[in-house]
This record gives sequence, C-alpha cells and structure tokens, in this order.
Amino acid sequence: MGLGAKAAEKPLTLGVHIPFTNLRLQYESIRSEIDEAIQSVFRDAQFIGGSPVKKFEEQFANLFDMPHCISTGNGTDSLFIILKALSIKTGDEVITPAFGCMPSAEVISLTGAQPVFCDVDPSFYTIDPEQLQKKITGKTKAVIAVHLYGQAASLSELKKICDERDIFLIEDCAQAHLTRDDKGRLAGTVGIAAAFSFYPTKNLGAYGDAGCILTHNDVLAEKMRRLRNHGALVKDDHELEGMNSRMDTLQAAALNVKLKYLASWNARRAVLARQYKAHLSNLSQIKLPQVRPDSTHSFHLFCIQATHRDALKNYLAEHGIETLIHYPKGLPFTPAYTYLHHTENEFPVSAHLQNTVLSLPLYPELKEEEVTYVGQLIRQYFS
Repeated sequence: MGLGAKAAEKPLTLGVHIPFTNLRLQYESIRSEIDEAIQSVFRDAQFIGGSPVKKFEEQFANLFDMPHCISTGNGTDSLFIILKALSIKTGDEVITPAFGCMPSAEVISLTGAQPVFCDVDPSFYTIDPEQLQKKITGKTKAVIAVHLYGQAASLSELKKICDERDIFLIEDCAQAHLTRDDKGRLAGTVGIAAAFSFYPTKNLGAYGDAGCILTHNDVLAEKMRRLRNHGALVKDDHELEGMNSRMDTLQAAALNVKLKYLASWNARRAVLARQYKAHLSNLSQIKLPQVRPDSTHSFHLFCIQATHRDALKNYLAEHGIETLIHYPKGLPFTPAYTYLHHTENEFPVSAHLQNTVLSLPLYPELKEEEVTYVGQLIRQYFS
C-alpha cells in the first residue's frame, strides 16, 4: 500500500478550502485606506507620475536608508534596466543562479550577453560562492544574487568575490522585502543596485505589475531614471535610447498604503513559519527551510523538500490544500535554454531541488488552525 493510500484511510477534516494565497483577505483588512487612495488618484486625474509615485520612491528609499529609489513597471524591467545602465552587452557574461525564477536569466539574454548558470547552496538555495568562483571568466561582468524565497544570499562572500574580480554585484530582491543578511544589512543595500518586484503576491504587492530599483550610485541612478522613461528625465529630454517602464500612479497609491504594514505582515509570516516547523519537525521525509545564521528570512514562500513530492501535493489537493512548486525545472533545464546544452550533472543541487521542493500556503491572514491542519495532513501522509 502506498503512502497516499495509507493516509487516506483516516483523513482529517476541517471542512474548508485553504488556498495558496488569499489577496482578497488582505484587501478587506485595509479596504477603506486602499479605496480612499485609489479614489484620490481618480480625483486628481493624473495617472502617470504625480505625487503618489514620488511619495513611494521617497518612502521606500528611506526605509532602506538608500539615496535612490527608481520606480519601474515591474521587477523584470528593474533587472533589465540595471544591466543596461551598467552597459552589459553582447560578448559579456553574467552569472545567475541555476535554480530560481526565469527573470534573473532572461534579462541577461535580452541585453545580448550570455547567461552563465551557477549551482546553489543545498541548505539555503541561494547562489553558492564556492561554485561561483569556478564560473568567473575574463568575460564576466556581473553576478546576480537572488535572495530566493525570502532568504538572503551570502552577501559578504559574494561582495568580496566581486570586488576582488572587479565585477558588479546585482541583487534580485523580488522575494526578499526587508530580509536582512548575517551582518544585519537589508537585502538590496549591498550590491551596485537591487531590483524589487511588487507583483500582487509578493510580501509587498501592488494590484498589478510594479517594481523599483535601489542604488547608492548617483550617476547610475540618473541613467536608470532615463532608461525607464524613453531616455528622458523630463518630456522630450531624450539623451539616450530608453524604454517605457514607469510605475503607474494607481499602483503607487496602493503601495503607499501597504508599505506601512509590510513589517507587521512579515512578522506574521515568521510566526506561521515557526508553527509549520513545529508541526513538521522530526519527519525524516521532510526537509524544512533553513535560515542562515544571524540573518532573517522574510518567508515570501515556505518551501519544504519532500520525498514523494508529487504524490504529497496531490494528497493535499484532495483535502482542499493548494500548494505550488517553486520551481519545477532548474533554469538550465528549461526549454528556453536547451541551446546551452546543459545537463543535470552540472548542477546537482538544482537538479535535486526541482524534484523535491513544495511551497505550502503562507500569507499573513492565514489562520493558525489552518497551518495546524496542513501540518497534520502532512504528518498523516507520512505515517
């Protein structure tokens, strides 16, 4: 008898469906503030730029104690604009993790440069500094450190390597709002520039696409402001060729409301993560997410590794629990990169993760009894 069949003999029932995330609940909790912010944009009838966008850039920069926040249309554009501002081009190489989301690789290709994949740390899932050193060549111009799932990458080691080789360190903070590294530094404040996403499901999410860039470099900041707006700082001031990637005013208005709740929402995620760990500890078939010593984890995702991952996912679905896989294929193994002819043997950690990772429901409005139910089901499945 299989594990799933064995567990199905004595199912637990809570009588509710638990979605992977529930944005409606978040909206309802701050509905009056959001509605007023959106209505104010309609009253002012300025839908591109305006005071809400300026206010968001100022507030976000102040939150990170950074001199420059450049708002953009989305997190992917943020990464692309950083690379373009750094003059990454055809013939260059940029190193990015082999395990993670597509944008950190595709933006490299879009500049004409070559994406070079590097395997990740088996405990923290961020780019492995030891493997990174083996990937650097004379053509390497930058490294993109992805703070995956909300865990900070090894910023001190990565910065040291990049500084010694005179290459740029870029941070992808799409999943790491207010994450801190082992020196207490906020993710997004260490590299030459950092990209953030405010996709609706992020810890700080808009009601559509939105993103931003943080940097401490004055010259780079002006260039990136131009790149996001057709090469201009003001109308018809086209000093270079750019693109259209502006945060719209409605998204900025919503983010200004949400920003003040970000820290408390992150704290709630941490509480729920600890509860998951308490319920799932001592299960030999489960590997729980680790937190790098002396750092913080913003738990954008609570991602376990599990034997019989697909069967477990199906079992949870049968009991009303929605889970997702982040990510079902390591980037070198996706159809988009078949032209690079990589094999799984080249990236053993990423190859293993793609077959074992499973993201459990986690959002600030999730109830503790719902976490308990998910934990009980998983324990029952493996009993």
